[in-house]
Amino acid sequence: MFIYTVKRFALAGLILIVAVTAMFLMIRAVPGDPVSIMLGPRATPELKASLIAQMALDQPIWKQLLIYYGGLLRGDLGIDVFSGRSVVEIVFQQLPYTLEMITLSVVWSATLGIALGAYAAANPNTMIDRIAAAVSVSFVAAPAFVVALLALLIFAVQLQWFPAIGAGEGFWGRLNHLVLPSFAIGLSWVGYIARLVRASMLEVLGEGHIRTARAFGISERRIIMSYALRIAILPVFTVIGVGMGFLLSSAVFTEIVFARPGIGKLVIDSITTRNYPVVMGTVLVSTGLFVLSTAIADLLNALLDPRARSAK
Repeated sequence: MFIYTVKRFALAGLILIVAVTAMFLMIRAVPGDPVSIMLGPRATPELKASLIAQMALDQPIWKQLLIYYGGLLRGDLGIDVFSGRSVVEIVFQQLPYTLEMITLSVVWSATLGIALGAYAAANPNTMIDRIAAAVSVSFVAAPAFVVALLALLIFAVQLQWFPAIGAGEGFWGRLNHLVLPSFAIGLSWVGYIARLVRASMLEVLGEGHIRTARAFGISERRIIMSYALRIAILPVFTVIGVGMGFLLSSAVFTEIVFARPGIGKLVIDSITTRNYPVVMGTVLVSTGLFVLSTAIADLLNALLDPRARSAK
């Protein structure tokens, strides 16, 4: 397990290096003068020269990349062009809002999806299974931004059950403001996880050790909960890890619809103003979260199922 962990994190580090390099080169390839766009047409030549020197734009591209990596090794993501604040401070000030929304959406969608999928697998080819399949497909087909708009109109504007915008203050206030955003980005995952668990559990229920357990007279409920479900949910960990990237992209639309702070809204605002240091810092942190979550999901899967680490 130790060797597998080292290999997995080494691969994660390599992926992150490639992603950061590609991001840096693509941003530098965007047409136009970034200094003029960031400072505006009335900026003085002295101010432009100062910003060019600050961002090392007068250096060759390979040297700019080395300077950027040197800053990363020191934990420096650059300085915000407009406020003069550290990009690290800005990004990590907004990051908790996005993480708490994603965490809540994963918790409730995985819990409901696993329960729905397990119940459908325990009752195959019945009316319950067909209803669960129809509900799952409907949830999967619902885009996050559409669900967010409908949830805002129905539950916040018409019924006034939940607040419409903002992040709230205090534990209960923030939790109340999280209900609709987490519902919007988690709904499609309920259906996806339910279908995944159902297919996995049906496969597990057909294996030899399940037939042996039934032959020994073990109750069906115990077989489902203690033998089948424990194995059937293993793919869910991998799916959730890989799905972190999709959840982060969904968070962008959700944070805009509900006017919530977060790194999704931050990156959109930064792209609009061509604030390159904040854009790069936000994308770097988001990529790091995606790579880290994927690695952790693989490690959990390998820890629970030794066959996963022996096959790699």
